[in-house]
Amino acid sequence: MIEVTDWKSAWRGLVAGGLAMLITGCMLAPGKFVSEMVLLRDGTFTYSYEGEIHLLSMSQLSQMGQSMAEGEFMEDPCYDNDTFEERECSAEEKAQQRADYDQRMADKKRNDEQEAQKMREMFGGIDPTDPASGDELAKRLERQAGFDKVVHKGNGLFDVSFRVRGRLDHDFVFPTFERLPVANFFVFAGRRDDGSVRIDAPGFAGQPAGNPMQAMMGGMNQGSGNDDLPPGAPVPDGTFSIITDGEILANNTDEGASADPRGKKLTWTINRSTTAAPTALIGMAQ
Repeated sequence: MIEVTDWKSAWRGLVAGGLAMLITGCMLAPGKFVSEMVLLRDGTFTYSYEGEIHLLSMSQLSQMGQSMAEGEFMEDPCYDNDTFEERECSAEEKAQQRADYDQRMADKKRNDEQEAQKMREMFGGIDPTDPASGDELAKRLERQAGFDKVVHKGNGLFDVSFRVRGRLDHDFVFPTFERLPVANFFVFAGRRDDGSVRIDAPGFAGQPAGNPMQAMMGGMNQGSGNDDLPPGAPVPDGTFSIITDGEILANNTDEGASADPRGKKLTWTINRSTTAAPTALIGMAQ
């Protein structure tokens, strides 16, 4: 009995499965940035973000999957089922491999056409494969309150200046993109019944445990045999600070709080070695 071992097909399936999990929304990742949240006992807050935001769009995911999963047709080796030694494939086996490849490519073309339509619908009519789509998204963002500057630098990389001030009598999430379903966020602040505020920043984690985008990229690298992220992959590099005159009930900084004219300050340095997403619990009782 003779068997053909097709490891490449198994890897294609793993990649396709990972992409399918992300196809329902766009993944966001920080680049170089400085972010700060000021939270005061009177209930007011200010949040700012200066720096880069990577939009890992469906089109980019598709390109990544295509580059890793498909290429020119190459015959897979055949092995003897008894000795496990590599042998020359028969004409029938070669023909079957070619037929399987042609079927995969036909299925992929059909799926790509369906996905392209989904992408246009998801982006509110914008075709993300069009180089000009990034500039159109930048214009949309600038219309949103808080975004003072949005510049598309190409390939889904945006340079933004964001600042918003208000009362924290509701949950706060950053960032949000108008008419664009986003699968993750950088910062969340939620007020509890006792008046305390829980702040989590899952988007500011360099390791897969806290950042789903990094987990996806890391998984692809392990499968491809690469230890580092692919060229152009988002790499976080920045700082996140919380300044408050409230009581710091819990936090996971390395150094704890430092003095600040407005109260106390917590600071996290974010890079690829960051193992835990920033989190803090602030008591706001007057």
